[in-house]
Amino acid sequence: MSTGFFELAIVILIAAGLGIISRQLKQPIILAYIFTGIIIGIFGFFHLDNKELFKTFSELGIMFLLFLVGLEINYSSLRLVGKISLIAGIGQIIFTALIGFFIATFFNFNYIQSAYIAIALTFSSTIIIVKLLSEKKDINSLYGKISIGFLLVQDFAAILLLIFLAGIGGEKIVLSGAVFTIMKGVALFVAMLYLGRKILPLIFNKIASSQELLFLTSLAWCFGIATLTTKFGFSIEIGGFLAGLALANSSEHFQISAKIKSLRDFFILIFFVILGSSLIFSNLSGITVQIIVFSLFVLIGNPLIVLIIMGIMGYRKRTSFMCGLTVAQISEFSLILAALGFKLGHLNEKVVSLITAVGIITIILSTYMIIHANKIFKRLSGFLSLFERKNIKENDSLIKQFKKPVILIGFHRLGQSIAFHLPKDDLLIIDFDPEIISQLRKHGFDYVFGDIGDAEIFERANFNEARLIISTSPDFEDNLTLLSELNSLKNRNKIKVIIRAQDEKEAEILYEQGVDYALLPHFTSGQYLGRSIAIDPTLQILEQLKNKDLEMMARINHKI
Repeated sequence: MSTGFFELAIVILIAAGLGIISRQLKQPIILAYIFTGIIIGIFGFFHLDNKELFKTFSELGIMFLLFLVGLEINYSSLRLVGKISLIAGIGQIIFTALIGFFIATFFNFNYIQSAYIAIALTFSSTIIIVKLLSEKKDINSLYGKISIGFLLVQDFAAILLLIFLAGIGGEKIVLSGAVFTIMKGVALFVAMLYLGRKILPLIFNKIASSQELLFLTSLAWCFGIATLTTKFGFSIEIGGFLAGLALANSSEHFQISAKIKSLRDFFILIFFVILGSSLIFSNLSGITVQIIVFSLFVLIGNPLIVLIIMGIMGYRKRTSFMCGLTVAQISEFSLILAALGFKLGHLNEKVVSLITAVGIITIILSTYMIIHANKIFKRLSGFLSLFERKNIKENDSLIKQFKKPVILIGFHRLGQSIAFHLPKDDLLIIDFDPEIISQLRKHGFDYVFGDIGDAEIFERANFNEARLIISTSPDFEDNLTLLSELNSLKNRNKIKVIIRAQDEKEAEILYEQGVDYALLPHFTSGQYLGRSIAIDPTLQILEQLKNKDLEMMARINHKI
């Protein structure tokens, strides 16, 4: 047995054991991975940072993660959130850097060290946030798209900075290299957009019938673009993002995403394990107070900066708050920046240890903050009104009061299938995806734009006036919250509630909580087909079912 294989087996075994424990304790799985690295570091099994195998796996995990991010960002989404993402991203970088610099100088760090610390505090972890948003199924929400947008702005700024620092030799600074890098980055981005519109759909449509070939070709495309970007001076992680972005508008992106997720989850495990192990080898003596202050600034100050910027731009307090929480930690780029500064002789071991410790602390605490964001928002809602303008520009549907007999929550594939069979005049649709909302507006559906976890949305929709409420959301926690709110209504016995369940266990819990029907798609479709066949032994009904499905597919593929 090779040394690398044995060490990988230890990592996976410990991570699996801690993962099971964290699952039983209802803790985030990311923390199990980080504590795996801490345990390996404490007991000294081996030093992960010195193993090329683990470094490679970690880079692949980030590459696949950003590949999936690119798949989720289509061109209409970029237009919808591009402006606010750019302004919030740049604004947060500037204000965090300025405040961080003054705090660092207050603690008697010299100007170069203070600049490094300040810049390290500005970058937030795209990897952590995308992983958490994926688990919460909030990637397509308004706050999810805005957050990913300004995190990508941060990542781009971080890459330029790292390239700039890499061009420092002694006291000479190569400015032309940074300018040339920007030009190469823009050229790559434009090329990916062109290929994604004109060429790739033709190729992937021809191979879509073979799932194995689709998976293999997607991997080949991802690795090919990642390799190309390294030749241009960028990392394979950026290559993964560009490769995903080019495939975002292909009709097969759902299938590609489903197949890549397992690879992402395996490889990203190594990244978090290495992150956890790095804390054990840091010297934290004499900098405890600084670590606490900088951690509090990142956990509280960064979200406040985003809250203020988005509030000024007319966004609702809930959207601003949820976006703010996504910057309440520092990034893997911050750790790379510290390592590079140490290599160049700009930083000593004390500053590197400080940045590493702040990174671990903020990642752990912000994970809890994001997972429990709805509960935190409810407690702070009154205070957060200070950051909300009277004239909200985010959403015109909040002006209206609705009284509809049928309320449908979620308008993606399952929701669309239900909505197209209901009278439009009787239907109110609630969704948090801005792209979906633009389609609903275009085609005359009544809608409320927002998250069902927002009390204001619940009030505007007038649930007590409905006779039927259907939730197709796959988020079990949100569905339980919805059911609890509905059960508190005085006329609950007059309202029928249908809520989607992911499996039989969730269905049992929903029935215990009083739902009228737990929608299990595979059960419901089987019952529908069985009854259809039973009423027509000649099977002539199959032609009707086929025609209805083809009509539905045409509507969905043509965006309603």
